[in-house]
Amino acid sequence: MSQSNTQKFREARDYLLKNRLDYNKVIKEFKWPAFDDFNWARDWFDVYAGETNKTALWIKRDGESDSKLTYAELSERSNKLSSYLQKIGVQKGDRIIVLLPNIVATWEMTLAAIKIGAVLVPTSVLATKGEITDRISRCHAKFLVTEASCMDKISDEFVITKILVGPPVRGWLSYEDAYSEKNNYNIITTKATDPLLLYFTSGTTSKAKLVQHTHQSYPVGHFSSMYWIGIQENDIHQNISSPGWAKHAWSSFFAPFNAGATNFVHDYARFDAKTTINYLSECKVNTLCAPPTVWRMLILEELGKVPSALREAASAGEPLNPEVIEEIQAAWGITIRDGYGQSETTAQIGNTPGQFIKLGSMGRPLPGYSIALLDADYNEVKDGEVAIRLAANPIALMDGYMDDMEKTKEVMRNGYYRTGDEATMDKDGYIFFVGRGDDVFKSSDYRISPFELESVLIEHPYVAEAAVVPSPDDLRTNLPKAFIALVPGVEMTKEVAEEILLYAKEHLPPYKRIRKVEFTVLPKTISGKIRRVELRNLEKDRIKQGLRGENEYFLSDFTRREIKE
Repeated sequence: MSQSNTQKFREARDYLLKNRLDYNKVIKEFKWPAFDDFNWARDWFDVYAGETNKTALWIKRDGESDSKLTYAELSERSNKLSSYLQKIGVQKGDRIIVLLPNIVATWEMTLAAIKIGAVLVPTSVLATKGEITDRISRCHAKFLVTEASCMDKISDEFVITKILVGPPVRGWLSYEDAYSEKNNYNIITTKATDPLLLYFTSGTTSKAKLVQHTHQSYPVGHFSSMYWIGIQENDIHQNISSPGWAKHAWSSFFAPFNAGATNFVHDYARFDAKTTINYLSECKVNTLCAPPTVWRMLILEELGKVPSALREAASAGEPLNPEVIEEIQAAWGITIRDGYGQSETTAQIGNTPGQFIKLGSMGRPLPGYSIALLDADYNEVKDGEVAIRLAANPIALMDGYMDDMEKTKEVMRNGYYRTGDEATMDKDGYIFFVGRGDDVFKSSDYRISPFELESVLIEHPYVAEAAVVPSPDDLRTNLPKAFIALVPGVEMTKEVAEEILLYAKEHLPPYKRIRKVEFTVLPKTISGKIRRVELRNLEKDRIKQGLRGENEYFLSDFTRREIKE
């Protein structure tokens, strides 16, 4: 008798949970489960919901009552929503823009859309009207779900069915009507390779690309993310992320629900590090995943004792500077484990629980991935571009860029998927991030990794965040320049610039010496990643026009003997 989809899914999941601390065994033995027809919400979530009465989703809002739903309650509510969506005309393959914050409807909509074969287009509530208009047009959306705060961002130029969460408004369908549905939804067969999600990448170096994922690539593919984070069944897991971005699906949806954990969410108007630290203890969070920006903000607070239940700490989105890892380790005795992936994939590389960690490394290949570093001619090297070997059947890889087949062919050529990120690999297989291909630059014929220089800078007590870019120079081709955000209370003065430049001089070799600093607010994507491309272009234009920033200082400005070249 052949195994059911649920049995195959559960077997793969249980294997990873059981062998969570045996990296070598898992890397050798783990195989992705193979599916033909597959619907994660029915084949896994609903089945699991029938076996447990545990809380699936716990949303805490400051000053308000918590929202808590069990797996069974989420299953039932999403069934009603599935029926409602079909009643208003949603068919298999229809694209639905989901423009919602961290509210229950976000999780209900995701489950319901999966069940009826609709295609989700998650979008951040911080997106502008122009960005939303672009997304509706490019993904050919027929439906949109949002709340009152985003209504004004929806252009009238499109014929699109609009659904509103909250009090009814003329011209909008009411989301709350779904809760009155009494009919069962029509079961729709979905192939494992059918489209499920369309993600617009964060656009740190170019216009956002439209990444397409399937019914297996994210729901099943996030076994690797579950394994990397170290989520166990019955854990309380917190991921600090906003809906609309792939990382939210990674760690606020598929990874915890695959494990059978409680997904804890703090929904806030403005992030507050002290409140976050308090909730870690109060809510007995076991596993925490947060982006580097959050970890950097946490260490500016009084960390206090380690939160009582916290077992695992992880970071992804951008490389985490060693200084931050060391401070958390010193205060809490827990090592933040870095990980790496993209909107185009699940977690590819990571430092996994129980394994030796080399400071500064983003870890080793995760289960189900076969990773190589490539030079420009597709030779496998120890210093090159991170790539996935396609022969290893990486089902967690995207289906492609929906509106750019040429780009898809370009990144999936000669048996590899090329990520665009540069790294080095040591003799033990540990991989160290160098930078985006577009971010790495030459200075006096030396190859400069912005991340390495930034890691040194944020060790200085005045520096909260830093972004290093090339400053064009006739003699050296480029000079390293640092745009710096200072910690609260530190003034943007010449004396502060001198202190930072001196510190960098003492901690970097001469060819990596930072020659310029500028104090500013760093431009970021709405997912929190630094837009170095914007800073590069600004610096290039400044040099061309012979201009200098208002809070910009050069190494050559200072005459103190110890800082002279």
